[in-house]
Amino acid sequence: MTQEERNKIIEALRVYVAKYPSQNKAAASLNGVSPATVSAMINGRHESISDDMWRNVASQIMAPSATSEWQIVETRAFQEIFLALQDAQDNKSVRWITGDAGCGKTTTAGIYASEHREVFTVLCDEDMRKGDFVREIARKVGFRSAGMRIRDILDTAIERIMQMDSPLLVFDEGDKLNDNVFHYFINIYNRLEGKCGIVFMSTSYIRHRIERGVSANRKGYNEIYSRIGRRFFELDPTGRADVAAICQANGLTEERHVKNVITAAEKSDFDLRCVKGAIHREKKLIETKAANRRSKAS
Repeated sequence: MTQEERNKIIEALRVYVAKYPSQNKAAASLNGVSPATVSAMINGRHESISDDMWRNVASQIMAPSATSEWQIVETRAFQEIFLALQDAQDNKSVRWITGDAGCGKTTTAGIYASEHREVFTVLCDEDMRKGDFVREIARKVGFRSAGMRIRDILDTAIERIMQMDSPLLVFDEGDKLNDNVFHYFINIYNRLEGKCGIVFMSTSYIRHRIERGVSANRKGYNEIYSRIGRRFFELDPTGRADVAAICQANGLTEERHVKNVITAAEKSDFDLRCVKGAIHREKKLIETKAANRRSKAS
């Protein structure tokens, strides 16, 4: 890792730390990073810090566009997500954003969090239990919960959130939570109503899950549906114009090459992960053909 790369991480780390009340709380929000390491990075004591640790810190504090040469484009979905997050944070409201897999929900939330204070993104998982869920919220808020009871962790996390000016909790892939954890959201919402913005993001599968749960009168589902205003914030699907803009931003400008990427994107329902792969393949083909021409010419 070059010193220039380290300097970028240090600058991002300073910005990240400034979002928390103290450097120790910022360190507590990072996985596998001690307060001593954060201090050493910021204060120029880098001798004992491995490249893996630098990369670990960078992956947690820097927006995707800052850690690679890939250029993020403000697609329609990007703009809608950004505005929805801003609205939820400003008005301390609750939203459930739904969009196709690969439309950029996670990337956009990460960029929004990197640019705004008091925004905490929790990645949900189907294996999460109540304790996992609450501890992850606590870690993001910035305190270590080892040895604490779940109830005490939740109480402390909520207390800290309520002391903030304009906090926002973002639960990415919220549809993956099992029912026991899902119900726990009601408790969290009831205690944070009007004091914290809350946004869930997922695929549209959640609509069917909640509507089935409400119809079957399953515990908690009507309450959850009520708390999101009985509606979902549905993103516009990614389209050909979005893909063309992504191609242009990432150095693929010839019309025929852009068309090849759009054709590949259509086959994947415009999944942006597939779009990225298609652009890389197209650029590789261009490079290979150019190399072959140079070889023949020589």
